Amino acid sequence: MRTVIALTLIALLAVSTTSYAAKTAGQDNGPETEETPFESYTVTSPSVSGETWTLVVVMDEAHMSNNTTFEISSQICLNDGVCDPPVVQEVTLDGATHTTSLTPPNDHSYVNWRVKAMYEDDTKDYFPYGSWYTVWSSCYYDDGSYYGPDAEGDGCGGESEDSPGFTLIPALAAVGLAIAVARRN
Repeated sequence: MRTVIALTLIALLAVSTTSYAAKTAGQDNGPETEETPFESYTVTSPSVSGETWTLVVVMDEAHMSNNTTFEISSQICLNDGVCDPPVVQEVTLDGATHTTSLTPPNDHSYVNWRVKAMYEDDTKDYFPYGSWYTVWSSCYYDDGSYYGPDAEGDGCGGESEDSPGFTLIPALAAVGLAIAVARRN
């Protein structure tokens, strides 16, 4: 029983920290186009809560001529550490130009995006492989403070904290499990 409790606690801690683990707060990262099937890309940066965020990816000529198609996915992460599940975006196609947009919710921290290239021979590649490109919000939370052009003291301009955040759930679970173990002994 103690092993199950210990593994549960470790899993909760791991899940609650993974969304920020590989990111440098406030620093956008995007593709090096010479390492991708994109000729170019443009993105709204920083992303702003409640305003349209747009991504434009232009496929290079070599991939365009061999019938490659793109699927663009996004993921929005909030300042409380919760990331929404990835969403395949609706894309407007104009020749080689792929355009998509979304409106981030209040109190978002960053927008992740990636491209799946699907080739005529039914193979596919992900850009970036096993990760996401990231565009940070105009107000993001990192290590106890808010940063960005829209940060105001203990929050983001005009926003209120509607929920206690994801970190409350693991904390309550850990306390509950500790009480259960203490009562058994």
